[in-house]
Amino acid sequence: MSSTGPPVLPISTVQSTESQPPISVSAFRAFLSRLNDSFRNGISQRRPWPELTDRSAFSKPESFSEATLRIRKNYSYFRVNYLMVIGFTLAFSLLSHPFSLLLLLGLLFSWVFMYLFRPADQPLVIFGRTFSDRETLGILIILSVFVIFLTSVGSLLISAIMVGFGLVCAHGAFRAPEDLFLDEEEPANTGFLSFLGGAASNAAAAAVPAVSATRI
Repeated sequence: MSSTGPPVLPISTVQSTESQPPISVSAFRAFLSRLNDSFRNGISQRRPWPELTDRSAFSKPESFSEATLRIRKNYSYFRVNYLMVIGFTLAFSLLSHPFSLLLLLGLLFSWVFMYLFRPADQPLVIFGRTFSDRETLGILIILSVFVIFLTSVGSLLISAIMVGFGLVCAHGAFRAPEDLFLDEEEPANTGFLSFLGGAASNAAAAAVPAVSATRI
């Protein structure tokens, strides 16, 4: 007579997905990491500020063409410093107008958390109504147009950028670039827009694959 052991109940191992962060969180962290790396890389390329403010190097340009040539040379040499000057002017203008700053931050957070890094399995629900991705995008575009063009935010941003641009042009025109070491082989696409575009593209490169996966 053979003895049989107690029956063994099959146990299925279920992997818990609650401990895994949503893909939008990983995309957002990757975006911030790449943005921080791009920012640090750009800041490391700035010139010494005493060299920018050397009083002995300032002189009045003899003609408009000379002023234009000085601006181009100083722009090629101090481009990161000039970008920081415009950024400081913009930051000071926003901090002096807290209402516009709150509107701009609210618009930025709306784009980030309602569309860019929102998980695909969590549709946008407002007052009990579910919105698709296309409807959400349309709402955010209309909201952006309203905040930028129909409030004081747009005029504040434009005025701050123009003031910063005026300071940069004034410094570039009166700062004699004869003592600056300019690399003649430096590529011509190292301007403000290319610097910003490169930083933004490098920062967004890490987030695009994860965000695309949330839309599948």
